Amino acid sequence: MTDDVLIERPQAHPGVQVIRFNRPAKKNAITRAMYAKMANAINVAATDDAVRVTAFLGTDGCFSAGNDMADFMAFAMGGTMGQEVIDFLRALAGAAKPVVSGVDGLAIGIGTTIHLHCDLTIASARSVFKTPFVDLALVPEAASSLLVPRLAGHQRAFALLAAGEPFTAEEARDAGLIWKIADAAVIEQDVLAVAASLAKKPPEALRIARNLIRGDRSDVLGRIDEEANHFAARLKSAEARAAFEAFMRR
Repeated sequence: MTDDVLIERPQAHPGVQVIRFNRPAKKNAITRAMYAKMANAINVAATDDAVRVTAFLGTDGCFSAGNDMADFMAFAMGGTMGQEVIDFLRALAGAAKPVVSGVDGLAIGIGTTIHLHCDLTIASARSVFKTPFVDLALVPEAASSLLVPRLAGHQRAFALLAAGEPFTAEEARDAGLIWKIADAAVIEQDVLAVAASLAKKPPEALRIARNLIRGDRSDVLGRIDEEANHFAARLKSAEARAAFEAFMRR
């Protein structure tokens, strides 16, 4: 399995599993192998009593710049979103235990939409959230077309997902996309602290409370699949291939 994403269980924080992006030279762009490793970690956590909370973390100045473009070009040639991507999104959306995340800097595409499935997200003031799906002649993913309007209303959802407008950390917090803003120097510390706090709570009571808050997730899983079908169709389109080629020429 790839070392571009690390799965850690820090001794200082019992009950916490960390999924850490570890590809800073590529701005933590996510490959198919990374998706597969992350999906496996979430699925393992579901049945492992030693894991009570999962925390996503990036690197200094970058959570993730989104999908790896070489993989994207391969997807375009094959006309599929990639089963590894879909498996990860479904695992994340259906995660049986709490998921938290910390963002410092860039959060692009899936680097933004991951947090829609997190229970608590802390971001630094310098973080930027952006989903340039339409600019690449694609469509939203990760059930973002369902979840962002619920959280933020139509206009902010349209600005983020269709117009591709970047959101500052403050705008993301005001839209309900993240929980709070902290200094970049303490993002990891704060995220691990809140994860450790959750890990100490009575697990069954926390599970029930979380499920009541989140509600039935069948519509979310259904939207992930619906978006994936549109995404795959768009990958075959001439305008998507032209957009990718223009991006690669930059």
